[in-house]
Amino acid sequence: MKILLVGYDGHMGREVRASAERMAGVEIVQGVDPLIPEDREDCVRRFESCTREAEAIIDFSHHSLTKELLAFAVERRLPLVLATTGQTEEERVAILDAAKEIPLFLAANYSLGIAVLQDLVKKALALFPDAEVEIVEKHHDRKLDAPSGTALSLFQAVKEVRPESRAVTGRSGQGKRQKEDVGIHAIRMGNIVGMHEVMIGTQNETLTLTHEAASRGVFADGSLKAALFLAGKAPGLYDMKDLLSE
Repeated sequence: MKILLVGYDGHMGREVRASAERMAGVEIVQGVDPLIPEDREDCVRRFESCTREAEAIIDFSHHSLTKELLAFAVERRLPLVLATTGQTEEERVAILDAAKEIPLFLAANYSLGIAVLQDLVKKALALFPDAEVEIVEKHHDRKLDAPSGTALSLFQAVKEVRPESRAVTGRSGQGKRQKEDVGIHAIRMGNIVGMHEVMIGTQNETLTLTHEAASRGVFADGSLKAALFLAGKAPGLYDMKDLLSE
């Protein structure tokens, strides 16, 4: 599969390029990155400058490019793996509209382990209906959005079991914890790739479910597998659950 990589020269762009060299069946044919010093043969600054034929797009850039990227993907009828987070409500609406025209893979985290963690959270809460829940996420000091998209996806897993749950971010001040509260806490430090903990506690015991990414390669591998998954798919919105079930 020939892939156009958006965010070509960023941290994750370089990881995807390295993973593609190891993975059979994929090839990065060109990149798009507004931040490169000058247009090059392998990477251009603007979507309209893309000259090479691609069969899918992987995006690891910034959510500010979402609308422009979606318009380009729909115009070219290219399957899109969207791996950025932090989209605005307007951008999320645009994503849903684009998924009516092209196969679009959207996940807050492209790690298989995170997909398993989400499932474990739902199973644990079903067994501990009265337990309190807190989510802690830790990332490197360059990450822009907080809480992380993965932390928010874990909160959504909680809401599937407990629809009344309410996210409380950056808890501070006076006032005791309410029954429906789910605290979400963000830590930014050094070069932490990504750690997520879901603490499920009663008055007598605490169960902590943890996932830690050892390298960014896990997300790169997942995005490439998502691109391969989209081959031949009908327009629609797909996620890690769809990938795991195939």
